Amino acid sequence: MIFYFSGTGNSRWVAKQLACLLGDQTYDITTLTEIPDIKKEKQIGFVFPIYAWGAPELMESFAMKLPKTGAFSFGVCTCGEEAGMAMKQFSKRYPLDSSYSLVMPNNYIVGTDTDDEATIHAKINAARKELQKISGELLQRKKVYRVEEGSLAGLKSSLVNFGFNRFARSTKSFYATSLCNACGLCAKNCPAHTITMVNNLPSWGTRCYQCLRCINECPKQAIQYGKGTEGRRRYTIQNYLPQDEQ
Repeated sequence: MIFYFSGTGNSRWVAKQLACLLGDQTYDITTLTEIPDIKKEKQIGFVFPIYAWGAPELMESFAMKLPKTGAFSFGVCTCGEEAGMAMKQFSKRYPLDSSYSLVMPNNYIVGTDTDDEATIHAKINAARKELQKISGELLQRKKVYRVEEGSLAGLKSSLVNFGFNRFARSTKSFYATSLCNACGLCAKNCPAHTITMVNNLPSWGTRCYQCLRCINECPKQAIQYGKGTEGRRRYTIQNYLPQDEQ
């Protein structure tokens, strides 16, 4: 089993690519209604994005509920550049035999604009090649730690990540402009189930993972987060994949 959490599709794509290469199955943890039985599984995988040099709180909580078995376990995190100590910290929640970080296109448009088109295609192509290598190592049950931690990894994965989870996951800055056509896609697809439609406009509750799916998937680019996202490009991986990888 490969369990994944994904905002704008990077980690979902990685999980599904690995599943094809390994002959495995994928499960979106936001859609699971109960903890699956993994006692007979020979391999357990986790795929998730890095948020402020840490694993998403939702994924950590899920992993802690899973029983520890004798299965070979691995984790792959997707990130813009660095993962910090995220994988080592995650391994304390669920012990991992192998850990990897994988560079994928930037989707955190609250902080910066997306990558340009050429960079996006280059990162996805490079990821395809790296996934071939990762899958080969996993099939051989190799114990590997290939994670780009970056500088000041401990500080970033502790203080900065704490600040992100404590202060940066607020929904107060979300709003929809007059471009909104009340399609309801944001409410339907929100993994935190925090968006509801009120008077034909999205309204945000308090729970938020900061995955930015609502902003990036909005077909009218009507959703903003403060003033910083105005004029910035949007990104979802679906726009860059061939039909057989959709």
